Amino acid sequence: MQTRLFIDGQWAEPVHGGTFPVIDPATEAVIHHAPAATAADVDRAVQAARAAFDHGPWRRLTGAERARYLRAIARQIRERLEELARLEVLDNGKPLPEARWDIGDAAGCFEYYAGLAEELDTQAVETISLPDARFTSKAVREAVGVAGAIVPWNYPLLMAAWKVAPALAAGCTIVLKPSELTSLTALELGAIAQKVELPAGVLNIVTGSGRDVGQPLSEHPGVDKLAFTGSVPTGSKIMAAAARDIKRVSLELGGKSPFVVFDDADIARAVEWIMFGIFWNQGQVCSATSRVLVQEGLYERLVERLVEETGKIRIGNGLEDGTLLGPLVSRDQFDKVLAAVDRARAEGARVATGGRAAPGFAAGYFMEPTVLVDVPLESAAWNEEIFGPVVAVRRFRDEAEAVRLANDSVFGLGAAVMSADDARAERVAAALRAGIVWINCSQPTFTEAPWGGYKQSGIGRELGRWGLNNYLETKQITRYVSDEPWGWYIK
Repeated sequence: MQTRLFIDGQWAEPVHGGTFPVIDPATEAVIHHAPAATAADVDRAVQAARAAFDHGPWRRLTGAERARYLRAIARQIRERLEELARLEVLDNGKPLPEARWDIGDAAGCFEYYAGLAEELDTQAVETISLPDARFTSKAVREAVGVAGAIVPWNYPLLMAAWKVAPALAAGCTIVLKPSELTSLTALELGAIAQKVELPAGVLNIVTGSGRDVGQPLSEHPGVDKLAFTGSVPTGSKIMAAAARDIKRVSLELGGKSPFVVFDDADIARAVEWIMFGIFWNQGQVCSATSRVLVQEGLYERLVERLVEETGKIRIGNGLEDGTLLGPLVSRDQFDKVLAAVDRARAEGARVATGGRAAPGFAAGYFMEPTVLVDVPLESAAWNEEIFGPVVAVRRFRDEAEAVRLANDSVFGLGAAVMSADDARAERVAAALRAGIVWINCSQPTFTEAPWGGYKQSGIGRELGRWGLNNYLETKQITRYVSDEPWGWYIK
């Protein structure tokens, strides 16, 4: 485990020498002390990224040359997959099979953007047709500059890859700030960058709190673009900070995603996808389909089956075989989720199963997977993100009501619909106001497809070609090619 910051291609002690504890959420044991950066360290990192962008070779390399580095990073991640997955479990608590999936996806993200970097060599310049033959014009896509990336704790290395890979592919340099709850694998990305001999200053990693690191990074005048994944309140602060210098900004924020299940759906399949949509990663997923709307003809039978299957989920340490639900990431998160369930009860929801700390654990932030039924529309459990293994279920009468209830939210990240009627499923998908809509499933995510939300769920899109565009500016270059004088002032 790394004990120093990664700045300008080297491991560096924090200016003020601080550290913070890394706690295993399954045991509550302190397993490491990570370096605690401050504004002085952020400034060092930004200055290194600035120098690497303005004077270094990175943005002047061809896309194919940058792609070789990205593929080398991907190979290193794959070679260290088991080690990195276990670090992720110790840091975040998720079951090991989920962590392996995440680390493999992170490697795939670097591989995908290596391909797009290569394409920039032939597709970064577009010839523009003009009505005046005396001029030629072209649009050139080029790197935006220094990027500041702030990532959350729910998918530590994967969320870093979602930002670092496209930024590097575009020719940007970057300062990465991981969550202070889950810094271990992000720091290992620095070791990987060093191993593949990424040019100094291209990738910098500073760990610490939002106050000491995230805020000075978002406010630093040397940063050209900010990319953030996390909560709406923090995203709002970052957007305000970006506004002062007119920084480019992309935000992937929270959600309260609906899952609409019509009464012609197969119950077993519906229950499986409902569970995957809310219990994967302990429900600590911004796109989790945490509001389930079930047509009244299926409601009672589906709830009965959902409660039955939820009760079978094995809770335990993510490193133990067979675990399907690990601990929540921290004591604070654990307390928040339990408090949200208590409030739901007080506001009229019924707890059909779960709703308490999981019994049988002497330590750790383990919570039972929870199903809330007959949840009032005005309750916080129906309207606010809980970010835990808690699903709220209500019934609906017809398609029009389902769409209205699904869209009645300040969020618009994800949504899902399940029906045996393909035409109805497509019709509802078109009507849902969300950036990602799943039909007959929930949560599968592909690097090639755009990711982002409507309304308060964010600005911009990550992944796919859209993710690369986050880190590119467009420049117009127009040339006067006529032999005739312009002749406006001088005849």
